[in-house]
Amino acid sequence: MRLSEDFMTELKSRIDISEIIGEYVDLQQKGKNLMGLCPFHSERTPSFCVYPANGSFYCFGCGAGGDVITFLRLVEHYDYIEAVKNLAERAGMDFEVSEEDNAIHQKKLLIYKINRDAAKFYHSSLLKECGKEALSYLKKRNVSLKTLKHFGLGYSPSTGYALVDYLKKIGYNSEDIILSDLAFKTRNGKEVDRFRNRLMFPIIDVKGNVIAFGARTMGKDMPKYINTSDTPVFKKSSNLFSLNFAKKSGKNEFILTEGYMDVISLYQAGFDNAVAGLGTALTVNQVKLLARNVDNVVVSYDSDLPGQKAANKAIEMLKDNGLEVKVLSIPKAKDPDEFLQTYGKDGAVKFKNLIENSKNDIEYKLSNVKSSYDLSSPNDKVKYITAACEILAKCRNSVEREIYAIKISEEANISKDSVMLQINKIIKKNRKKSEKIEFKDIQKTTSALNDNINPEKRNHLRAAIAEESLISYIINNPDVANTIFKSFSPEKMITGFNKRVIGVLKDIVSEGKTMDISTISQYGFSFEEIGRITRIMCSYKPSSGTLNTIEECLKVIEEENEKIKLKDVSSVSEQDVMEYIKNLKNK
Repeated sequence: MRLSEDFMTELKSRIDISEIIGEYVDLQQKGKNLMGLCPFHSERTPSFCVYPANGSFYCFGCGAGGDVITFLRLVEHYDYIEAVKNLAERAGMDFEVSEEDNAIHQKKLLIYKINRDAAKFYHSSLLKECGKEALSYLKKRNVSLKTLKHFGLGYSPSTGYALVDYLKKIGYNSEDIILSDLAFKTRNGKEVDRFRNRLMFPIIDVKGNVIAFGARTMGKDMPKYINTSDTPVFKKSSNLFSLNFAKKSGKNEFILTEGYMDVISLYQAGFDNAVAGLGTALTVNQVKLLARNVDNVVVSYDSDLPGQKAANKAIEMLKDNGLEVKVLSIPKAKDPDEFLQTYGKDGAVKFKNLIENSKNDIEYKLSNVKSSYDLSSPNDKVKYITAACEILAKCRNSVEREIYAIKISEEANISKDSVMLQINKIIKKNRKKSEKIEFKDIQKTTSALNDNINPEKRNHLRAAIAEESLISYIINNPDVANTIFKSFSPEKMITGFNKRVIGVLKDIVSEGKTMDISTISQYGFSFEEIGRITRIMCSYKPSSGTLNTIEECLKVIEEENEKIKLKDVSSVSEQDVMEYIKNLKNK
C-alpha cells in the first residue's frame, strides 16, 4: 500500500530511526553509523548497522535491512499499516485507515475476531457436558476454576463440525475459518474442525489478541500436543505461551518452561512470570522476544536427558543475546508442574527456594559434566578436565573463566595454570575455526554462489556489480537520476532483480517521489529483497561530485550485453562479429 508522499515525508522527518531501533538493540557509535547485535539472528559479534543519514539499517550477518517501517514489521510482526500507525502515534500525527484501504490489515483483524470467538466457544464447551472429561482432567491436575478462567482454557468437541457450524452460524465464511487454521477441507469438500476432542490453550499476544491455540488430546491421538499452524497473525517460532501475563508481572526475570501446564501450575502457585515455548525447540525469534522484555531468565526445563539437552541449547542462545541465565535442577520431579503437585501446599515455598539457589549457566553445565565422570579414575579425570575447559572456553568473561579454572584445578588436583593453558588452546582453535567459516561465507557472498535474490548474478558477476553500483549511485544521488535515465533504459540491465529495481527507481523519478528506501519498499518488494537493496545502497559509494564512476558502470553493462549477444555464435552474422572485435580494439 502506498501512502501520500506528503504524509510519509512528514512522518520520516519526525522519526529518528536510531532512537526506535535503540529500544530493541544496544547500539554503539561507529563513525557516522551505529552498530549492535542483530535482533533477527543469534550472533556474538555485532554485524547490525544503523545508518541515521539515510534512515536505514542493514545486518551483514543475516541480510535483513530496510527503513524503520521494515524494522518494526520484522521485529513486531506488524503489517504495513500497523507499523505506520505505530510510528504516527509516536510522532503525534493523525493516521486513519478505512476498511478498504488495506486488505491484508483487515484480514488480520478478521482472524483475530474469529480466534476470539473460537476461544469463547471452546471455553463454554469445557463447562458443558461434552467437556466433562477435559474438566475432570484439569481437576485432577489441581487446576482451579479461577485459574482455568484466567487462561481461558477450553475444550474442542469430538464431533468434528461443532466449531465450524458455530462460526458459520455467527457470520464467518469457510474461507476465513480455514485461513485461521481452525478448520480444513476434506476430499469431498466438507469443512472439518482442526481440533477435536482436545483440551484447548489459547495463545494470546501482548496486545490481548488470541492469535492461536495449543491443544492436548483427551484420547489416544498422536501427537499428544498440536498447535495452530502459521497464519497471517501467528508464527509459532516467534511467540511464547503466557507472555501476555508474564509481561504484566512487571518483573525483570522470566521463568522459561517447556509446557503449558508448567506455566499454569506456576501461575497458580504465585509465579506470574512464567512462559513456555510452543512445542518445539527454543528459536532465535523467541529468544529475541524474551530479550526485549527482561534481562534475566530462569531455565526450568524437564529434568530428563532430552530436557537437559534442550536446556543446554537454550542457554547458549540466551547468553548470545545478552541475557543473564540461571538454571533450575528440579529434584524428585520431571518438571515444575510435577514438582508443585508432589509437594502440594509446600510446593510454592520449595520452588521459590529452588530459584533462589539455582545455578548460573556455567555452574549448571560443569555440574552436569562432572556427574558423568569418576574423578578417582585418571582417565575420567582427563575427560572431565577437557570437557570442563571446552565449556569455559566459550565464556566471554576472562575473570569468570579464571574463577572456574581455580575450581576445576582444585577438584581435579592439578594446577590452575594447566587448566588455563588448556582453555586458551581451545579458544585459539575455536577462533581459527570461526575465521575459516567466516572466510568461506565471504567467498560465497562475493561469488554469489548462494544468491537466491538475484540468482543470475553468479553467471554475470561483472555486470551485476556494475548494476549494483549504478543502483546505489541513483539512490544516493537522486538529483542526477533524470540525466542517467535519458540515455539509459532499465531493459539494458542484465540480471533480472537489478532490472526490476532500476525500473522502480525510474518510476519513482517520473512520479516525482522521494528517492529513499522507504519509498522503494512500497513497490512490492519482499523483506529479503528490501534487505538486498539496502545493502546495495549502503555498500557502494560512488563519487557524488562526478558522473565518471557511473559512466564506467554503464560502459561495463554495455560490454556485457554485447558478450551475451555474441555468445551463440551460430546466430550471429560475420559482419557483427567483425564489428564487435573492432569495438574491443578501440576500447
